Amino acid sequence: QVQLVESGGGLVQAGDSLRLSCTTSGRTSGNYPMAWFRQAPGKEREFVAAITWSGGTTYRPDSVKGRFTISRDNAKNTVYLQMNSLRPEDTAVYYCATTSSGRRFLVAGIQQLAVYDYWGQGTQVTVSS
Repeated sequence: QVQLVESGGGLVQAGDSLRLSCTTSGRTSGNYPMAWFRQAPGKEREFVAAITWSGGTTYRPDSVKGRFTISRDNAKNTVYLQMNSLRPEDTAVYYCATTSSGRRFLVAGIQQLAVYDYWGQGTQVTVSS
């Protein structure tokens, strides 16, 4: 059974940084797409960043590209989201997600919520102004 556990959220001020972690158990994370999504109160869950099985990355272009960085440590089965220059509008619950083995080599469509089969419980990020 694949399980994802996020950590690293918290309350910070605008301009601060946070690093979120997502550890996978039940299989090796290194060869599967991994992504971060976020959901603010009253809003739909939205894509933030993803990393493919081969290490390619993609980001939400309008608001996080240039401030957030996704990376992975295969030895630790962990994916990270480094968030710099945080803004109040980044406040949300952040979720990590991964695909089933059938979508292991997914590249196109990696931003779509529907392609992910396994989700973590989420970690709260709150940015005060």
